[in-house]
This record gives sequence, structure tokens and C-alpha cells, in this order.
Amino acid sequence: MVIDLSKLKVLVVEDNREAARLIRMVLRDLGINQIFNAQDGREALDFLGSCEEMIDLVISDWNMPRMTGVELLRQLRTARPNMPFLMITARGNAEAVNEARDHGVSAYLVKPFAPAELERKLLSLYRRSRNGPAAPAETAESAEES
Repeated sequence: MVIDLSKLKVLVVEDNREAARLIRMVLRDLGINQIFNAQDGREALDFLGSCEEMIDLVISDWNMPRMTGVELLRQLRTARPNMPFLMITARGNAEAVNEARDHGVSAYLVKPFAPAELERKLLSLYRRSRNGPAAPAETAESAEES
């Protein structure tokens, strides 16, 4: 079964231009053309405050100025507890994975990553979102697999 991701609206929250460019490239290769950008968590929250219904998925870095990705995740979970949230970060240690999981991350991907890894995570998130919210064990499993 071929999954059509072309209708997804994605917010990419990344302060590193090259990392943001790679993420956008992979999204476009998957047929996703509705891609919005924010430089940090504060800018993302401002955008979501005015356009929240427009976004289906947030992809966020962890380390950013003004507001980190995990702070963004924490705040987003109060308003949109089931919105898919993919954390992409260089923090690959167990403590970071556990902290993100404790705040409700949907999936976790460690930098550097191959485009195929990002594609696999996105397809998994898409499938889960169509089947309802992920159970906590499922969320933890997806966060720990990378």
C-alpha cells in the first residue's frame, strides 16, 4: 500500500540552516510541499498560536536559542496532546531520550541521520496518527529505536 503524504502540513523547527534544508529536502521527496519553518521554539509557538489548525506534524531540533525543542514539546502537549512531534537532535543518550519521552515525544531521531531514517519515522508517525493516538509503550518504543 502506497501512503500519500502530500496533504501533510509540517512545521520544521530548526536553527541550523543545513539541517533544516536536509529535512525539507526529504519532506519534498516524500511529496510533502506544505512545509513551514521556525528558527526556534518561541517562533514555533508564535506560529502555532495563530495557525495551529494548519499543522499536522512538528519536526523539531532540541538545542535552539530562546526556547529549546523539549520546552516547545512541553508547551505543545498542553494544547495539542496528540499532535505528532518528531524530535531530531544530536542528543542520543538515554537521559535525553527518556526526558523527551516523559514529555510526550512521538518519535526521536539522532543526528546525523540518513534520509531513509527520517522517511521511516514519518511513515510510522503517519500510520499511527491514522489509527488514533499512540499508546505510551508505542511512543517509548519509537523513541528508543534510534
